[in-house]
Amino acid sequence: MRTDAVRGHLDGLLLAVLEQGPLHGYAIIAAVQERSGGVLELRTGTIYPALQRLERLGLLRSSWDAVGERRRRCYELTEAGRRSLEEERTAWREFTTAIGSVLNPVPTSPGLAT
Repeated sequence: MRTDAVRGHLDGLLLAVLEQGPLHGYAIIAAVQERSGGVLELRTGTIYPALQRLERLGLLRSSWDAVGERRRRCYELTEAGRRSLEEERTAWREFTTAIGSVLNPVPTSPGLAT
């Protein structure tokens, strides 16, 4: 899928995969890919700046997690992040309904046109 098709929806995608609990960057990438059936492939250069921005906005918090000798930053939703996710979902439903109405119009019955 084209990267520009995801651009306006990246925040919502990241918030949605973090809804179930904390994940580190590569796990976030894998979750998006898995949940999209392999259609969406995000790059680290795309998600890390977005995660940092969402953290600055107070929608995520992060902490360091140690796995053996490796340390990695894990991200999780804040309450503000949960509210933002619900707003993203509402906006997405409204958007897809509007686009669907244009791309797949419901045929009108003859004589009902205004």
